[in-house]
Amino acid sequence: MAELNGRPVTLDELQTLALTNYGSFTSLRVDDGRVRGLAMHLERLVRDSRILFGVDLDAEHVRELTRKVAPPEGSTTIRVTVFDPSTDLGHPDRATAPHILVTQRSAGALPLPPLSVQSTVYERDLPEVKSVGLFGTLHHRRIAQLNGYDDALFVDAEGAISEGGTWNIGFFDGDHVIWPDAPALPGVTMLLLQNVHEYRTARITLADVGRVQAAFATNAAIGVRAIARIDDVQLLADHPIHDILRKRYMDVPGEPI
Repeated sequence: MAELNGRPVTLDELQTLALTNYGSFTSLRVDDGRVRGLAMHLERLVRDSRILFGVDLDAEHVRELTRKVAPPEGSTTIRVTVFDPSTDLGHPDRATAPHILVTQRSAGALPLPPLSVQSTVYERDLPEVKSVGLFGTLHHRRIAQLNGYDDALFVDAEGAISEGGTWNIGFFDGDHVIWPDAPALPGVTMLLLQNVHEYRTARITLADVGRVQAAFATNAAIGVRAIARIDDVQLLADHPIHDILRKRYMDVPGEPI
């Protein structure tokens, strides 16, 4: 299912999104008509629209359009994409009227199996924005998968860890949950976990990975997913911290759409 501003989207309208790749999005996991951190998802769409289009998005309208396609029972993943169908490659300054594309797909069962990730030197454009421009992310994910890993982990030239392509990364050193102090998208799942579990932020490099007990990935679609390997370093995929964080995240009450 795909609707633009509450009606079926046309191929011509999607063509602009495909050819210009300019806009932002958020992905929501809907369980029985409720979304954990819904207000945060909406706030991010509003913030990103100011950055990309210079306008204030109507968050309540986005909520109404999402409610329209969300089933009242069961679990599904809904993506809300904000883009301007009139965007022109030569004049992106004229893209000031964003539209709202709502799409739906099935939600996977949780928890997902542990990840293995390969580090790569890369930083997304405007890392604070959840952009539809995924070329770099998919390219590095593809290379990692061709090398036998599940996904890519982004680091800077000095090996400081920031984030995964579509997820945040956290670590556990035996005493504390640690989130990297680096340019990255402040994911909603990460922010919700920070609200319910003590943590600290620190610069974490690849050289530090061998000294932590566990690592995990987070986003709305996967919740909390264990990371079993970073490059050649094996980590405990069954560390108790994963179940602790999963429970605390699942205990966060969902907001009705």
